[in-house]
Amino acid sequence: MEPRISIVTLGVEDLDRAARFYEAMGLKRHRIDDGVAFFQMGGMILALWPRRELAADSGLDSLPAFEPGVRRPASALAYNARSDAEVGEVLAEAEKAGGTIIKPAQRAFWGGWYGYFADTEGNMWEVAHNPAFPIDANGSISLPQ
Repeated sequence: MEPRISIVTLGVEDLDRAARFYEAMGLKRHRIDDGVAFFQMGGMILALWPRRELAADSGLDSLPAFEPGVRRPASALAYNARSDAEVGEVLAEAEKAGGTIIKPAQRAFWGGWYGYFADTEGNMWEVAHNPAFPIDANGSISLPQ
């Protein structure tokens, strides 16, 4: 795993309200999908996604330890890999280091390859390969133009 964070995803209750807030703060929203808001933040990306969608996508809400009525996860860090194979390698590395695989590597609904793990404190990470989001030699990620 290279030392970088590609995307910070904030789980939100009201996507439109949250997106308007960040736009009012001077950030430019990139419209790729109506169900998520992306903002380029230097060499990384801020994503806003409905909290319930984040919980469902990660697989966290289907784990036995997820209690009904417990607040959905509020954030996830993302490590964007350079290949599908690297996704599996990073997930294996996380598990070997003591993390928990929440969702094994698999095809994503958006066409890429991804999975989720939690670190030893329960912080959630998505590991994904999305060829549409280029990563430069220094690890900076960019939204498609």
